[in-house]
Amino acid sequence: MADGLSWYFAYGSNMDPVRLFDQRLAPRGVPRGERIAGRLDGWRLAFDKPARLLKGAAAANIVPGEGGVVHGTLNALPDEGFAVLDIYEGVADGHYERRTVRVVRGDTGEDVEALVYIALMQGGGLKPQRAYLDCLLAGRDLLPPDYWEQLAATPTFD
Repeated sequence: MADGLSWYFAYGSNMDPVRLFDQRLAPRGVPRGERIAGRLDGWRLAFDKPARLLKGAAAANIVPGEGGVVHGTLNALPDEGFAVLDIYEGVADGHYERRTVRVVRGDTGEDVEALVYIALMQGGGLKPQRAYLDCLLAGRDLLPPDYWEQLAATPTFD
């Protein structure tokens, strides 16, 4: 990307533009960038990352999966935006790591490099909290209707 920006692929709670931009980035002085639909092929969404604050609850993760597809949002961010997200995603504490993946832009169909956070800690039998799942559902404006419906049907912890 030009202008010192990189794509960030959000598949979890950061698909909620209020959460990502207004609550996390703007208070730290990070400007709002372009936000478009994105599709990550060969991966699947999993709620297998233990939540930090509530035992038995899950955060979103992606895992390799043949034939899998993860829909999300591509967000243009400067380096300082990733520094902020590293804090929220617990990179220093070993919760998530940043990786580069190839994502298909929803507007042009072009393959682009994007940074994504992948969980380093995984567990079984976990479910997301309703409030957390609602953040994923807030990405509805850029998600295919059938994918949104699948998300909406996800069983929750509470």
